[in-house]
Amino acid sequence: MAQANPELIAALERTASKLQQGANYQWGHMGACNCGNLAQELTPFSKAEIHSYAMQRHGDWNEQLIDYCPTSGYPIDLIVTKMLEKGLSVADLAHLERLSDPEILMRMEKDRREMLNKNSREDVIFYLQVWANLLREKWIDSQPTLDASKIEKKLNSLALV
Repeated sequence: MAQANPELIAALERTASKLQQGANYQWGHMGACNCGNLAQELTPFSKAEIHSYAMQRHGDWNEQLIDYCPTSGYPIDLIVTKMLEKGLSVADLAHLERLSDPEILMRMEKDRREMLNKNSREDVIFYLQVWANLLREKWIDSQPTLDASKIEKKLNSLALV
């Protein structure tokens, strides 16, 4: 599971919000799919750049992640590396593309969990929101010396960036 931190939580929340507001979503497009939309929030790369870089190698995000090598020189590997630096793992990204992380799924009602569709905008939004809430709770729990209002203020300020 991803490392809970305010920057990642805010990026997940912004991604969900932008998708709710009509951001381009196309599961078969490397820059506009589940991982592509999050990559736009975590890296300086645009939808078009992400897609272009991914097309320099074969396969979808899952295949790209299997072939991931931080020293390959492929731009898509640079994007993945930047995402990993924000607290994600390769497994987190693979799960995001398929909406399949067991810990996230267990926080959903059984009927909703069983009906998730990896290429549904609404399901991606829901998955991102559940994931962000899970990480938010983990991060708050890891900050026992901070006042709860200061924690929420910090998280909310990052969500607006």
